[in-house]
Amino acid sequence: MTDMKPLLFGTVMLALSTSQAAAEEVLLTLTGAVAGGQVELTQADLDELEWHEIATSTTVTDGRPVFRGVLMRDILDHAQASGDIVTARALNDYVIDIPMDDFHAFDVIAALYMDGIALTPRDKGPVWIVYPRDDHTVLADIRYDMRWVWQLTALHVQ
Repeated sequence: MTDMKPLLFGTVMLALSTSQAAAEEVLLTLTGAVAGGQVELTQADLDELEWHEIATSTTVTDGRPVFRGVLMRDILDHAQASGDIVTARALNDYVIDIPMDDFHAFDVIAALYMDGIALTPRDKGPVWIVYPRDDHTVLADIRYDMRWVWQLTALHVQ
């Protein structure tokens, strides 16, 4: 029988390096009127911020999923953002301007989980801007629906 310790050790080291690489992967890049002109956020950076949950209906899911993530205003504060408009860009190059006031008037989150499962690009992740639409009737307006940016990769503050 062969010694399995080297194989097991190698497997454990590969798993650790894979999880460390995922923690160091840039999930969101902020540019424009932010600290130093650019801030790159990893999972580890987001983990340092306070996390929140929102149970809300959406136009693209069934029921009322529970979304978990970080408040958009906390991300912008962390990046020392100052401005009136945030231009959100998605993986598929969808771009929309969002008034900075949205993030102060409502508890909008950058969701990384839906119903306890990490979001991936296949299911609108890894970052999805989610509004608490069931908490405020005004958020059922199509103007706000357009601001639910999934596969979010970048924010430009101006």
